[in-house]
Amino acid sequence: MNEKPSWFLFLKDKHNNKQGIGECSIIPGLSIDKESAIEPTLQKICHSINQGTTINPQEMGHGFPAIQFALETALIDYQNGGRRILFPSAFTSGEESIPINGLIWMGNAEHIRNQVNEKLEQGFACIKLKIGAIDIDEELSIIHELRKTYPASKLELRVDANGAFQYDEACEVMKELAKLEVHSIEQPISKWNTEDMAKLSADLPLAVALDEELIGHIKYNDKYQLIEAIKPQYLILKPSLLGGFNASKEWIKIAGDFESGWWVTSALESNIGLNALAQWTYTLSVDIPQGLGTGSLFKKNIDSPLEIRDARLFYNPDKPRKEDFISNSGKEN
Repeated sequence: MNEKPSWFLFLKDKHNNKQGIGECSIIPGLSIDKESAIEPTLQKICHSINQGTTINPQEMGHGFPAIQFALETALIDYQNGGRRILFPSAFTSGEESIPINGLIWMGNAEHIRNQVNEKLEQGFACIKLKIGAIDIDEELSIIHELRKTYPASKLELRVDANGAFQYDEACEVMKELAKLEVHSIEQPISKWNTEDMAKLSADLPLAVALDEELIGHIKYNDKYQLIEAIKPQYLILKPSLLGGFNASKEWIKIAGDFESGWWVTSALESNIGLNALAQWTYTLSVDIPQGLGTGSLFKKNIDSPLEIRDARLFYNPDKPRKEDFISNSGKEN
C-alpha cells in the first residue's frame, strides 16, 4: 500500500465560523464501503443536510461504515465548537496520555529487524508484528531472537496474521508462538470460518484477537452471535471499519458479556480521523497499549497536536498548527 484514499466532510453554519470536520477513510479490499459509491453518497448526504434534514449518522450512512464514522465525528466536532476537540478531557488538556504499541510494518527480514530495533530504542514495551508476509520460519526466527534478549516480562509481543494461514498451519504456528510467549495473534485465519476460528480460540494456548472478522456485522444480534460462537480472547476495534463510535461501543458491551478483552486500533486514517479516534479512546479509560501510532507512517499528513513520546500518545494543546486543517477551497459541500 503506497497511498490511502480519504474524503473529508465539513459541517458549517453560515451564521458563524464553526466548522466540524469528519474523515471518511477506507482500506480498499477490507472496508465494506464501495469506493466508487462513496463520493456520490456523500454528495447526497450533503444535499440532504443543506435542505435541513436532521443528521443521523447511522441512517444517513447506512451500508457505509466509513461515512458513518465521518458523519459522527464531524457532528461531535461541530457540537463542541469546531475546534477539533471532540471529547474534552485530561488528554486534550495535555495532562494525560494513552499507552500505545509500536507497529512493525511488513517487509523482508532485514527491514523487520531494523524496525524492531528502532521501536525498542524509542522505549516501546509492546510491539505488534505483522506475520505471514514472508517465510513463517524466518518470522519465527526473528521473534526467537527478540526473546533471547527481551523476555515476556520486559517486552509484550503481539502478532497480526491478517488471515494469512489455513487452519492446520495456524494451529502449528500458534503452538510455536505460544512457546515464545507471544501475547496474542490477530486474525490467524480468514474471516467467515467461524467454526475453525472458535476451535483456535478454545483449543490452543495463545490468545486470539478478532479483527477483520468483525467487519460487516451491522445488527447487534449478529455481533452477539458471532462473539458467542467464537468466544475470542480479544476484539480489535477500528471505528472507521465498524461504523463509528456508537457501533464500536456495542462490540465493547458484547465483549464484556463474554469476558473478552479489546483494544482500539486506527485504520490508517489521516491525522483528522486519528485525532478523533485518540480522544474517544481516552474516554474509555484504557490501561493496555492501543494501536494509535499510525500517524507517523505517512510521508504526507495533516497538521495535528498528536505526538508520540516514550511509547505513549500525547495531545499537545500548545503545538502550533493551522487553524483549518485542510484547504477546502476545491470541492465543497
